Amino acid sequence: MKMVFFFIFQQMAVALSFAVDTIDILSPDKKIRVRIEANTALRYSISYENKIVLESSAIGLVMVNGRSLSGNGAIKKMTRSYIDSIIVSPVPEKRKNIPDHFNELSILFRQPVTIVFRVYNDGVAYRFVTHFNDSIKVKEEIAEFNFPENHPVYFSQVVKKENADIFHTSFEEPYELKSLDSITPKNLCFTPTLIAARTGPKIVITESDLEDYPGMFLTGRGDRSLKGVFAPYPLEEKITGGEFTQAIVTKRADYIAISKGNRSFPWRVLMIAVTDKELPANDLVFRLASPSRVKDPGWIQPGKGTDEWIIGINLFNISFKSGVNTATYKYYIDFAKRFGFNRIMMDAGWSDYKDLFKINPAISMDELSAYAREKGIRLSMWTLAMTLDKQLEAALVQFKKWGVDFIMTDFMERDDQPMVNFYHRVAEACARHKIMVMFHGAFKTAGFNRTWPNAVTREGVLGSEYNIWSEKATPEHNLLLPFIRMTAGPMDYEPGILDNATAKTFRPVGDKVMAMGTRCHQAAMFIVYESPIQLFAGNPSQGLLEPAFMQLIGSIPTTWDTTIVIDGRLGDYIVTARKKGNDWYIGSMTDWTARELSVELSFLEDGNYEATVCEDGINADRYPSDYTLQTKRMTKGTRLSIRMAPGGGHVLRLRKTSN
Repeated sequence: MKMVFFFIFQQMAVALSFAVDTIDILSPDKKIRVRIEANTALRYSISYENKIVLESSAIGLVMVNGRSLSGNGAIKKMTRSYIDSIIVSPVPEKRKNIPDHFNELSILFRQPVTIVFRVYNDGVAYRFVTHFNDSIKVKEEIAEFNFPENHPVYFSQVVKKENADIFHTSFEEPYELKSLDSITPKNLCFTPTLIAARTGPKIVITESDLEDYPGMFLTGRGDRSLKGVFAPYPLEEKITGGEFTQAIVTKRADYIAISKGNRSFPWRVLMIAVTDKELPANDLVFRLASPSRVKDPGWIQPGKGTDEWIIGINLFNISFKSGVNTATYKYYIDFAKRFGFNRIMMDAGWSDYKDLFKINPAISMDELSAYAREKGIRLSMWTLAMTLDKQLEAALVQFKKWGVDFIMTDFMERDDQPMVNFYHRVAEACARHKIMVMFHGAFKTAGFNRTWPNAVTREGVLGSEYNIWSEKATPEHNLLLPFIRMTAGPMDYEPGILDNATAKTFRPVGDKVMAMGTRCHQAAMFIVYESPIQLFAGNPSQGLLEPAFMQLIGSIPTTWDTTIVIDGRLGDYIVTARKKGNDWYIGSMTDWTARELSVELSFLEDGNYEATVCEDGINADRYPSDYTLQTKRMTKGTRLSIRMAPGGGHVLRLRKTSN
């Protein structure tokens, strides 16, 4: 990942110690103003077009020895920089060339700490940099977010697990919509969190460049403010019983991090969006992350795969007993080959959960790996995080022998400092062995995919699997994800369920899994949701009965040269256009409200396009698996009519023709 600088940034440095009351920094378009108060304590506020959107809010670091690193008014040096560059992404989930345009203010205090602010046209970020020679213990970080009004807020609240403290979570709760003053110290929320102002811009609070430090939760005080909360450092753990063992913290320290003293801390990020459709298009978190540590990332080859776990391998119209066995995985390989997928996932059960070298006796890995190579299909393997950590190097060597280029690891369900370090350790090891990795039971991406582009996606989302046991994955929920969760980076939702239901007919049934909304709603997720590896969660036996539909799904790329969010309204609908090569793909989704939208294709290049249209059938309001597939001719001047049933969707593939 390289940066191409178009401007040499200009700096202004003041080398003498002095005290100031306020310092301002503007966005390049001068619409966003950040005012820093560096008097007795360090505070900042944000205005958009001269209207306050964040009131004066305290920030700081407190060491275990009681020392507060919050400026205290004594500034040693200030540096201003202007950057206009391009980040070239090796695994572009949104766009290949990412403009990185911002003004930066760096304030070095007489204390051994620097505060860095960056102001973009679409958001604000700040981070601390410390300058100690020795290691430090951070007791707490002060991160306040004080708002001028009692705005509505979309948040996901941690539900305390039995026999574990509140900082253990899979980061998969649904979004709640309440006013700011309804969030009290009893509520612990994970980010991203969306402040949905009734007038003025919306603000998403999240973080980026999270390394060697705990992730940021949010809580409230029953007023118009939120503040950051961080999991204390774990001192003692116990190992749970059951199938999927994990380490549960039983004792925590009175500090949140032990760290080297000379370092940069994570960015605190506030995305600012005047219109709803700006949020899914925002890649500020990626821009703020550390550059790639993977040399020559050309070996990273994402794409589309199958996963058998959600449907419980409940196949039909076959001549063998389905299950976790060689015959079943050969069937999945054949399915992937036929419809243009490039891999299959071998999910939980291919080995003993506690020993990756104890293979399920119903599986011949040598036979499977040879068959996959013959068909040009890659194998991908599920692992339990604790087991992978113990057997990491030996397991990666064995995976390479089998032709595995992608693994999943699961059940971390924490983001305290040691667990955050686990992610970096695994990603680094996988990169050395040229293996991609996805984390499940995981916190949000937070820019990790820029630093480790082989970490192509992760969970941290309430996705398709919840259809097995709950009624949480509704179309309304699905239409919140692009505007909130996806702002933090790629997400593994696992779309493509082929048994589709209305709100009235839906039932959570294991092994006979259905999804709320229409077939086209599921299909559109492959375009709307960003994940460089998309896992198809539907039943391949059903897919084989509908080859034209599956060929369309198989043709949809998973990385993109360009993205345009044409239209969208938070929680209601979205229309996303993405380009790959000369071809365009447009995915549209709606909530339980039927919609008819009209879209101009003015963004197309001149010329003719062969259009494949997959849209809700005339009876999709009662039978959501009803859809139509047709081919048309379209040009740049075409006005596209998008008709969606309740919980519906729409997919358009535009392939440029020579005539």
